[in-house]
Amino acid sequence: MTDKKRYLETKINLLLEMFPAVAVIGARQCGKSTLVKKIRPDWNYYDLESPDDYQLITNDPVAFFSTHEGNIIIDEAQQYPELFKVLRGVIDADRKTKGRFLLTGSSSPHIVKGITETLAGRIATLEMWPFKQGEFYQVALTPLYEKIIDNNTKASDFLSIKPVCSPSQAIKLWYKGGFPEPLIESDNNPDYYRHWMENYIADYVSRDIRSLFPRLNIHNFRRFLTLLAQFSGHQLNMSHIARSLEVSVSTVKDYLDIVHQTFLWRNLEPYTKNPLKKVQKANKGFFRDQGLLHYYLKIKDVDQLLLHPVAGFSFESFVIEEIIRGLQATMATQLSFNYYRTKDKSEIDLIIEGDFGVIPIEVKLGSTIKRQSLYALENFISDIKCNYGIVINRGKRIELLSEKIIQIPVHFI
Repeated sequence: MTDKKRYLETKINLLLEMFPAVAVIGARQCGKSTLVKKIRPDWNYYDLESPDDYQLITNDPVAFFSTHEGNIIIDEAQQYPELFKVLRGVIDADRKTKGRFLLTGSSSPHIVKGITETLAGRIATLEMWPFKQGEFYQVALTPLYEKIIDNNTKASDFLSIKPVCSPSQAIKLWYKGGFPEPLIESDNNPDYYRHWMENYIADYVSRDIRSLFPRLNIHNFRRFLTLLAQFSGHQLNMSHIARSLEVSVSTVKDYLDIVHQTFLWRNLEPYTKNPLKKVQKANKGFFRDQGLLHYYLKIKDVDQLLLHPVAGFSFESFVIEEIIRGLQATMATQLSFNYYRTKDKSEIDLIIEGDFGVIPIEVKLGSTIKRQSLYALENFISDIKCNYGIVINRGKRIELLSEKIIQIPVHFI
């Protein structure tokens, strides 16, 4: 699909030195197959969506692994959930040997369940995403993320960071999303982008969802996806969505679980660890790829996007995904991502927590910051005793807004 370097290459190589197997999971068409074949071109490759490969492995998986003792890539592993039980025995028979298997999986809760329940301790799992802006423009991962996970970092330490692209290039990725194929091809053929999006959504519903959840009401699920676009970036009112679709609240919760587990949507839970404030506890969520959101909303260009009521919510979601992807490319562990909103409507868009502490991040669509808009961030930093807070916007340069608040424009992340 593309020979562009992906940020996860280094992490996968390191994990293969530690574990017998590594699983790369994520949305369809985000580049997983291309990546694993690129970093291990000499390994035997099997695709479980290929009828021949599927039959070869599933007819007698124990015999397959006994006759294929070399390094193996198994693509779309979720197509055969029994694979994980067989792999457990194969790995345990030679537990000390690292870096033997690379698996990929997409659009399925089964692969995550199979890994966590069957291969725990034997496999490292990491999530891949569509292009992050620095990947598309082929710039090394910014040191921003290593600074975030360093508990000695101060706000002023970010002043030396360089941009990863131009402001207009960042806006292009925000508008179009990061799926590699339409992003690359649309530069030469603008019509291709719209047709790719249409077919991607159709395939997601008719192939992935229908096969994974055969009893699901596909008509209602399609309506749910269209309606969900109106709520992307908002706190979710389950009752309102249920009334609009004429289904139960439990059905809406099931639908949300499906889109989250199939990497289309991200559920963001509230941060509730501030004992000094009454915190709202409703979940928030958004489409992980803003190109899909904009396609659903029939937004045809950047100018229309900037004037659309969804612009602020969409920009916030784009920034949050960029930051999560950047942190997931590091070797940091035990990361959690939440949002924060109090009963008096004081809100912070993203709270990052790890062994480095708690980092609050506020996202603003504009290019300038008014002092009063920092009130919630300043209070949170004071309440939780954070080292600093970050504001991401469309400004021109990185600037200290106060001793503990740093402005970082979107094209630097």
